[in-house]
Amino acid sequence: MKFDSVDFFDILLVSVLFYFLMQRLRTSRALAILVGLVVFRILYYISGYYGLYTLYWLLSHVFDSLFILIVVIFQPDIRKALVDIGNMAFFKGHSGNVQGEASREVLDACIEMARRRQGALIVFERRVSLNDIIDQEGQKIDAQISRRLLMNIFYVGSPLHDGAVIISHGRIAAAGCILPLAVAKDQNFGTRHRAALGITLDSDAAVIVVSEERGEISLAHKGVLSRKLERSALEKILHEIL
Repeated sequence: MKFDSVDFFDILLVSVLFYFLMQRLRTSRALAILVGLVVFRILYYISGYYGLYTLYWLLSHVFDSLFILIVVIFQPDIRKALVDIGNMAFFKGHSGNVQGEASREVLDACIEMARRRQGALIVFERRVSLNDIIDQEGQKIDAQISRRLLMNIFYVGSPLHDGAVIISHGRIAAAGCILPLAVAKDQNFGTRHRAALGITLDSDAAVIVVSEERGEISLAHKGVLSRKLERSALEKILHEIL
C-alpha cells in the first residue's frame, strides 16, 4: 500500500484534532456523557447480536439522530472548544486590557472592599466580546477605571451592587450585569462565585470575586476558581492572564 506525504498529513491532522478534543473533554462533564454514549452503543450491538428486538429498535432510532443528539448535548463544550481554537496564538489580535494605573486602581478597590466585607464581581473582557450581556442586562457606563467608582458601584446601598462590572478596553463598560450561573455541585459557592465561573465557561473572560461573607478575594478563569488570593498573587495571575 502506497503511503505518501498527503496520507501522513491527514493522519497527523486527525491526531491533533483528537488530542485537542480529549484535552477539552478531560476536564469537563462531557467525558462522562461520552462514556455513556459508548455504553449505549455497546448495548446496541449486543441487542442486535442476541435478538433483543425491542431494545435494538429503540437504540437504533436514538442513533439515527446521533449527530443532532451530540450537538444538543455537547453544545456548551462545542462552543467553548471553538472559542479556544479562535484564541490560539496564530489567531490572536489586539485585546484591550487593563494595564498600569488602571490595574492598580482595580486591585486597590478589591483589597479595600475585601477589608470592608463589601461584595464585588469584576469581569475583564478579553478577546471574546461580552456586548450581548452588556446590551441585555447591564447599565452602560463607559467610565474611566477608579478605585472610588468601583467601591461606590458595589456599595450595599447602590442599585447596581448585586450585578457585575464589565471592564472592556481599559474602561468600565457597564455595571449591574447579570451573568450566567455555573452548576457547582457539592461546592460551598455563593451566587457571585457561580456567576464568575459561569461567564468563564462561556468566554475567555477573567473575573475577580470579593466575598462579603469571608472577606476574601478569588479569581475565576477557564472554569477554575482560585480562592483566598493576596494582592501579590492576584496581581501575578492577572498579569499572566491579561
